[in-house]
Amino acid sequence: MDKNLIAKYDVAAPRYTSYPTVPYWGVNKPSEESWKQSVANAYESGGRNMSLYIHLPFCESLCTYCACNTRITKNHEVESPYIQRILKEWAMYLDVLGEAPRISELHLGGGTPTFFTPENLTQLLEGIRATSIIPKDAAFSFEAHPANTSSDHLQALFNQGFRRLSLGVQDFNPHVQQLINRHQTETQVKSVTDLARIIGYTSVNFDLIYGLPDQTIDSISDTIEKVVKMRPDRIAFYSYAHVPWMRPGQRAYTEADLPEGENKRALYEKGRDLLEQAGYTEIGLDHFALPGDELLNASLTNHLHRNFMGYTEHDTSLLVGLGVSAISDGGTMLVQNEKSLEDWNRGVDENRIPFFRGHQLDSEDLVLRKHILNIMCKGETSWAGQAEQCEELESIIDRLKNLKEDGLIELSPFSVSVTKKGRPFLRNIGMCFDARYHRSLPKQDLFSRSA
Repeated sequence: MDKNLIAKYDVAAPRYTSYPTVPYWGVNKPSEESWKQSVANAYESGGRNMSLYIHLPFCESLCTYCACNTRITKNHEVESPYIQRILKEWAMYLDVLGEAPRISELHLGGGTPTFFTPENLTQLLEGIRATSIIPKDAAFSFEAHPANTSSDHLQALFNQGFRRLSLGVQDFNPHVQQLINRHQTETQVKSVTDLARIIGYTSVNFDLIYGLPDQTIDSISDTIEKVVKMRPDRIAFYSYAHVPWMRPGQRAYTEADLPEGENKRALYEKGRDLLEQAGYTEIGLDHFALPGDELLNASLTNHLHRNFMGYTEHDTSLLVGLGVSAISDGGTMLVQNEKSLEDWNRGVDENRIPFFRGHQLDSEDLVLRKHILNIMCKGETSWAGQAEQCEELESIIDRLKNLKEDGLIELSPFSVSVTKKGRPFLRNIGMCFDARYHRSLPKQDLFSRSA
């Protein structure tokens, strides 16, 4: 990897799970009625089909690397009231849709979904399933902590239609685990993985992170060598997002403890090489999969999609997020639920959809969102047709020229495609299309570094 390119493009950049990115949403909060209309329109235009994300925020301890919205507690009495409110929030959306919706994709995220007992998770999911239509090819997945995921958890979720499991491994090195307060052994991870496959799960994903404090080439190599022996179907190999101004827990260590620039990139290069040698194929940004995996097949056939849940093979116009801080996409409008648990509780108790901010996409937003999604999912985009054009394109092309000179893209009058050399810089390429960012350059970092 060219050291000069790393230095040049190692900037704070969005991951583009949406456009516009949350810091650039409009200042005026949409009305609840306009959001409901957007939901109904997206559901109808999307073939009466939807995706569902449920945020389960509780964790027993704080992993200091984590940038997710969490609530740390050992009090499991919080489970049942939270589930009852999730189901009440879901009932509000059922009233908007006016029928039992067809759910093609459901994901439980956190927090730690396996903080909840199997019985409470069953109650939650039975409440969702009883009011929905679940097609045979629906993709149900959940995130799990290897140290607290029991056979009862796996069986209960399997019984509710889950076939995909994502284990937060992050790193196996004991010293790194101590620094980030995340503890699980290789034996625990292997035990959960093996048990899931015996039960019948067809896809196991491992989350790994590079750029954690005191990670080295040797330690990341050891972690990945242990991982590939377990043969997870997918691996998400994420860049650590250091945002201590948003997540104070990350102040448990300093920037001096973190590999940066070319040192950080070298961790990814080493990990990618080891994964490719083990038979994994790189997909989009930070993802790898074995041959035959549905995500890889979607990538090879240009059906890969990206939303607030990450990469998926299911492209739905409507994504509803339930729970504290969850983000929903209604096609032409985006909203985020209250980030405080107490505020979210209050909103649900007051019988209103508990979002506190949102954004109505204008015609330019809709065009640029397509281009950014194409870059992140297909590695190319074009604007030959009138529907793919907007006034900002002239400025976008000017911004892209610099990347062309560096060999990161191939640029024609009506299209751009990412070169092999440019694959590590997808976030930078996508940012060229980000009109809202460039019209209002931030005075301080809003996002994690791109390298």
